[in-house]
Amino acid sequence: MTSRGMATTSRTASAKAAAPRLTGVDAARGLALLGMMATHVLPTFETDPQLTPTLVGLTFSGRAAALFAVLAGIGLALSTGKERPLEGAELWAARRGIALRALVVGAVGLSLGGLEVNIAVILVNYALLFLCVLPFVGLRAKRLWTLAAAWLLATPVLAYLLRPWLLSAEPPLRLGHNPGWEDLATPARLLGDVFLTGYYPVLQWLAYLLIGLAIGRLALAKAAVPWLLLAAGTIAAVLAKWLSVVLMEDWGGRAALQEKVGDPAYPLASLLQVNLAGIDQSGSVWWLASSAPHSGTTLDLLHTSGVAAAVVGFCLLLARLADWVQLDPLLPLRGAGALTLSLYTAHVCLMASLHGHPLPAGWSTEGVYLAQAVAALVIGGVFAAQAWRGPLEWVGHAANQLGRGRWARSR
Repeated sequence: MTSRGMATTSRTASAKAAAPRLTGVDAARGLALLGMMATHVLPTFETDPQLTPTLVGLTFSGRAAALFAVLAGIGLALSTGKERPLEGAELWAARRGIALRALVVGAVGLSLGGLEVNIAVILVNYALLFLCVLPFVGLRAKRLWTLAAAWLLATPVLAYLLRPWLLSAEPPLRLGHNPGWEDLATPARLLGDVFLTGYYPVLQWLAYLLIGLAIGRLALAKAAVPWLLLAAGTIAAVLAKWLSVVLMEDWGGRAALQEKVGDPAYPLASLLQVNLAGIDQSGSVWWLASSAPHSGTTLDLLHTSGVAAAVVGFCLLLARLADWVQLDPLLPLRGAGALTLSLYTAHVCLMASLHGHPLPAGWSTEGVYLAQAVAALVIGGVFAAQAWRGPLEWVGHAANQLGRGRWARSR
């Protein structure tokens, strides 16, 4: 064989072995990271008595975290067969790999739970979402869409019925803090919180991973699919928000909830726009008509899923444009998206070091966010250019390979 033929064969084998990720998906993940960091650092409400929502709160609250979860499902689809899911022994090996990687993510989350920080850390819930979605990773797109639709409709109602029962327990099955290692001693309370009463309820949030799996089973490399995601996602997001406005404003839902709250000065209108987490959503079925961020209702899940699909479609189109003009402006963003576990962990640790202390002289909250965002993009760009894995990503990848039985063979 000639040297040219050997080189061609080598490149082909390398491409097949590497199975490169879609750069637009990583770029969307980078956007989700920057959006979540913004809600952690910058105020989502003004300091006035009405708690007027800020632009950050109106833009990113609920949407950034949902995008992160939908992308988790897309990543699982890309690692388990893309359009055609794995079957048989290969599927079980993939499930073992996902489970071990979830344990790594959960361990990092439990460790971060011991920090004093004003951030609802998502990693423990994220790990449980990976474990809960394992039975569904072998399904094809049509079944996944059907299951996701049923999940969107049913689980918010189930959560509405179960939450009062969990909160009336003694002590209530709600942590009120980020899950930590010490919470393993009270498993009922821990599971009640992460599945139903906490900030990222796994019961409803599993819908995001199912939708992500269904999106990932599409032929994302085809020209029409990104446009379809952008259009369908935008329509779903707008319709969900419009229907909620009709139910809450025109049909009297917000007025009924205001009476339920019982305090005319309570800024319910602002909370419905930015964040309903921690609010006692019981005693009135009108709570289910809301599309408020972090309410976990059908309309909230539909709206945020639609936004996530539209963002993924838009990023795929940007990646295709970058490939067409032979430039890579998405390199820093997709690099950050490939390092989300390491960068998110570093971000939480940094914010914990600042918690309860005045900012250094000359710094503002905007400066703190901008510095972290720039650092994430620079580090991401360097790691992407060098094709490096982040430290925690390396551990997660090793766990995945061990679960799939590839570690011993590679050794």
